Amino acid sequence: MGKRLRVSKSICSCASPRFSSASLTAFSRLDADAWTEIAKHLDGKSIVMLAATSKWFFSILMDDSIWKFACLRDLRVPDCSETRFKWIKLYASSVDGSHSYSFRQKEKHIDWMRIGAFSFNSSDAFLMENLICPPKLPMEDATQNMLNSHESCFLHNIKTGIWIADLQLVRCPVCDLNACDGTMQVLDVRHLELFHTEGYKDGSWEYKLVGSHDVKRHVDSASSGIFDIKHLKSPSTTDLFDLKSWVGKSNDWTPKAKVSYNAVAINTNLQENDGT
Repeated sequence: MGKRLRVSKSICSCASPRFSSASLTAFSRLDADAWTEIAKHLDGKSIVMLAATSKWFFSILMDDSIWKFACLRDLRVPDCSETRFKWIKLYASSVDGSHSYSFRQKEKHIDWMRIGAFSFNSSDAFLMENLICPPKLPMEDATQNMLNSHESCFLHNIKTGIWIADLQLVRCPVCDLNACDGTMQVLDVRHLELFHTEGYKDGSWEYKLVGSHDVKRHVDSASSGIFDIKHLKSPSTTDLFDLKSWVGKSNDWTPKAKVSYNAVAINTNLQENDGT
């Protein structure tokens, strides 16, 4: 028994020097790498809860690279641009229920739904109403003329990067009658950074009507889409023009939407009403 105790004591005395400060530092570094990988499988709420457990976890999990990964992962977009803002803030504004009508025209807003996110790699956009891919782009004309003749138009000087698409349900702006139950659906797209820019927050940026298009004929559905011109012919974008694969059946009144890496489109079947 005594020999065993002496051997045990000898092992302990030999093992102790191995845990030097350098070894502990290396162990912590490896531990941090492991938790960084684990964080890639957590949602934002779980990351925050874990970060609140200790200063060590906070220092590891509040690193901006973790929030960039979470943001790109949850929005399902590739890493396509740099940003002037912290990714944790961008992540929060993309998942906390904020939308354009939260800041403007609240009295008109009824409901909304998130469609998804996409990217502008170029600064030129093509807006369409009929969702029929043209064999070639129409000659550019004044926006209103293009809308009247081609049911489409160009927009230039688009901010590149990640954009978020929402469908907004708002009160019909045609009349001011209190008894009017008319509603309007709006395809609302915004840059990921919009809610953090000073011009938007202080109200100095105003909405501007680019153009309008009156539909005179009877139609069974309404649709619209916005596309990065650079990727209009790419395989992922052309899926949006295959309407049979994603729009609802004729008696389905629920709006349907589809998003790709560089475009978004929406379609809604219409019911007859007494509106003008």
